Amino acid sequence: MKADIHPDYHMITVKMTDGSTYETRSTYGKEGDVLSLEIDPTSHPAWTGGSSRLMDAGGRVSKFKKKYEGLGF
Repeated sequence: MKADIHPDYHMITVKMTDGSTYETRSTYGKEGDVLSLEIDPTSHPAWTGGSSRLMDAGGRVSKFKKKYEGLGF
C-alpha cells in the first residue's frame, strides 16, 4: 500500500433529529466536530413504517396525482 493516502480517521459526535447524540469514528470534519442529521432512523419513513407525511416539494406529488387520477391511485 502507498503511504499517506488514507484520510484522517477520528472521533466525532453525531446529533440525531430528536437531540440525542452518540460518538463514532469518521473521516468527516476534524476531531470533536458535531455532525447534525436532518433525517435519521428515528424520523425517516423507511425505518418508522411510513407514518411520516410525504412533503410535497413544489407541487410534484399533487401534479403526479392529477396526471394519473383516472388510473385508480
